[in-house]
This record gives sequence, C-alpha cells and structure tokens, in this order.
Amino acid sequence: MIQQAKAKIFLADERGLNETAWFSSQNTFNFGKYFNEHKYPFGNIYVVNDDTLDAGCSLKMLIEEDSHIILLPVMGAIAFQDSYGNKNTVAAGQMQLLTLDQRETLEIRNPFSNGLVNFLQIWIRAEKVKGVKDNHLCTYDVNEHIDNLFKISPDASEDAALPFSISIGKFNGRGETAYHLTNKNSGVFVFVIEGAFEVHGRLLHARDGLALWETSEIEMEALSNDAIILVIQTQLYSS
Repeated sequence: MIQQAKAKIFLADERGLNETAWFSSQNTFNFGKYFNEHKYPFGNIYVVNDDTLDAGCSLKMLIEEDSHIILLPVMGAIAFQDSYGNKNTVAAGQMQLLTLDQRETLEIRNPFSNGLVNFLQIWIRAEKVKGVKDNHLCTYDVNEHIDNLFKISPDASEDAALPFSISIGKFNGRGETAYHLTNKNSGVFVFVIEGAFEVHGRLLHARDGLALWETSEIEMEALSNDAIILVIQTQLYSS
C-alpha cells in the first residue's frame, strides 16, 4: 500500500528556457531570465537545469550562493574549470561534484569539434565550511544494477556532512523498487532522465520532475524499457 505523501510535479514541457544560438538550458526551477511563481526551489535544491551545448562552445556562470554543484552528462562529455583551479573532463556515466562559494565562477565547455552535448546541472545550497571544498568524480554503470537504485554521491566526510544523497537506476519495463528515506526531516526530488515511470502514484515521462515529502518510503515502477531515473534526497527541516 502506498503511503500518503505531499507532492508537487514539474512537467518537462512546462520548464523555463534560456537559450542562445549555441546553448539551450531548460530550467525546472527559476533560473536566469526565467521566473514563475510556482517554480521555487525544493529544500536546498535550487537549480535543476537540462543543458545542451554546441560543439567547441563554452559558458561561464557566476555561482549565486555557497553551493554543491553536480554535473551529470547524459550525452557526450563536458570539460569544466572553476575558480579554484579544479578542472576535468566528465563523460556520460560519470558524475562530478564540486563545492563553490558564492560569487565564484564555473566554466563548462563542449570539448568536441562537432556534435552537441547534453548534461544536467544541479545546484544544492551548502553550509559554509571554511577550508572544505568537495571535488569528487564518480564513475558508474547503470547496466550493472538493472531494476535497482544505487547511490552515486559520496558519503559525508569527517569534515562536512553533505545535505543530500543522490541515487540513479536503470529499469526494464515493469521493473519496480521502493526508496526509503534515511531522515524523517528529508524530502525527495525525482527526475526522469529516460523513459516513463509511475512514482508514488504519479505518471512521469522523460525530463519530468517530482518533489515528495512527509513520507518515509517512495514506490516507483518503470513503464518502459531502459528507463533511467535520478533520485535526490535533501533535508527540508531542521533536526
């Protein structure tokens, strides 16, 4: 039996759009020139952008708040460099986590001479912890964990506790699982990368998002083959 939960859906075709001739950013929450009174952040998660960048092009961003930045390529690879000198190339099947202070910059580039790249940017508010800057690259293979969610965010270090946990999973049609929240003060933001799912009684298609809170368990079932889903647990209330 599905537990009752409060929920808010964010449909892919109702997202905001910031674009140029060489860059497109579809925004689940308010971002840049896009504003909608119904698209405020969910807990500490305040940016979920679905970005496409043309060959050889780059974009440079100013970080609005002290933030954990998650870069998750979906198609191709991206190169990044931040104000602290961290730089790397991140490909599909990898997730890059950075911690940047307010007013620091992040530059992202398509390293290929032809072809588009598509990637997710997720920004999560960070507690200001002097001297602690996460720079973590996770490599994963969704095909090794079919019909299961598995964690790709790092465990909290002794120096700082991350205010979130990220899991991903690839499912066959009718594959199902239950996600258990580890903290009663947390909520979950679900984002469908590919395919279709029923999540806690709500139908979601590719690039739809769903926020859920005041529940301890979330049930999900894939409605198509090779469906991929991202799950972010974040703290909503003080302990």
